[in-house]
Amino acid sequence: MTTRRSVAIIGAGLAGTTAGLGLLDAGFDVTIYSDRDRDSLRNKVPPTGVGVLFGKSQDWDAEIIEDLYEVGKTTGMSVRLYGGAGEDRAPVLEYDPDYGYISAAVDLRLRADDRLGRFLDRGGRFEVTTVDLDNLDEIAGAADLTLVATGKGGLSTLFPVDESRTKYREPQRRLLQVTLTGVDHGPDVFAYRSQAGGGHSLYNLDSENGELFVGPFLHKDEGATWSFIVFAKPWGAWAARIDDVHDAVGARRTIAGIFAEFFPEDAPVIEQLEVIESDPVSWLKGAVTPTVRRAVATTSGGHAVAAIGDTAISFDPVAGQGAQNALIQVAELVKAARAHDGEFIADWLAEEFEKHWERRGHAATEVTRLFLGDPDFATHLELSFPAAAVDPNVAQALLGLLSDPNPLLGLRTREDVENFITAVAGEPYDQVLARFAPAGQFSGAAPAPVTV
Repeated sequence: MTTRRSVAIIGAGLAGTTAGLGLLDAGFDVTIYSDRDRDSLRNKVPPTGVGVLFGKSQDWDAEIIEDLYEVGKTTGMSVRLYGGAGEDRAPVLEYDPDYGYISAAVDLRLRADDRLGRFLDRGGRFEVTTVDLDNLDEIAGAADLTLVATGKGGLSTLFPVDESRTKYREPQRRLLQVTLTGVDHGPDVFAYRSQAGGGHSLYNLDSENGELFVGPFLHKDEGATWSFIVFAKPWGAWAARIDDVHDAVGARRTIAGIFAEFFPEDAPVIEQLEVIESDPVSWLKGAVTPTVRRAVATTSGGHAVAAIGDTAISFDPVAGQGAQNALIQVAELVKAARAHDGEFIADWLAEEFEKHWERRGHAATEVTRLFLGDPDFATHLELSFPAAAVDPNVAQALLGLLSDPNPLLGLRTREDVENFITAVAGEPYDQVLARFAPAGQFSGAAPAPVTV
């Protein structure tokens, strides 16, 4: 009789529950450890991000679990950029392409709970206990494979920062997230911005203050809702407003105020949205320092443990790479573990992380820097955003990087970007850019009627 190999997973968020379900189905004996019980994980903590899955990441996720959700799907994004400050602030450009794929925004608490439920139904073990460095050593000593999925905090400090891969030493944005209800996802919603109406997300950029994402969302209880996340530049006017938010009502009021002052064309729709009374933790504020860690560590007793998800690579959510990166890392690790006959030693774990870094992690960190407006990507933005405004193929390719960021790694120089635009547009890049002129004003004079 063959003894099943054992796995210990610390953390029951999206990465931990996905790994648990995948490894259990792969034939391992799996225990998930969490400092909260199942009800608390689902109902008493906020979602740690919007968790949009853009395109290809859903293929990896389907290797673990089938798609359970119909709500929260979008097919494109309406983007608008304002430049300047004060009286000089003005519309610069807009574009509204289809992605060429489908994205899905589902409450991370619901995704994780559904995975945990299946994990338990199939014989997985779930232990509610606080895991610190001491009992981590004991747990790792008793398991063949130990994975740490405690997010950006928790046990992440066990894994040293990889200074060569970490580009920032402080947060690049202040973040405010909230889920609101009261407006459906129908074709009339935001129809003045997109023919797809509620089938496209919104992404508003302000050169002085930051970015604001609005997207159809599946809330764990309320169903079809809208998720908002403000990415406030620390030195801009929005950042101070986030400091004054202490509950969901305050989050809604702050976001509605930003729309009224900075994006008035969208404000009439936003004003109709309301907080979810049954979910007082439907909001979150904070800041993330994008960090890449050395994803393998050794406990005090000499046992190798590996970091997955945000514990290994934490992203600013501006480009939506966090949940996607976690799911891809986990799906590939499950396949590798199933095929591996030997011990899960530190060298094997490190090699698997390096494969993930080459497969997705590196590109995901770079596309996040692109959408943060990092100076290293100034040329990319200077050329690609105007080109996207006049050529839908360029716009689609630019947003395609949210699904597959790897093409960005091949765009190192100005000539690379010019050639990229030429190839995608099907005409010389300079002819594409010659058609661009600042918007002056955005299309659509007034919001269409909204069904509530």
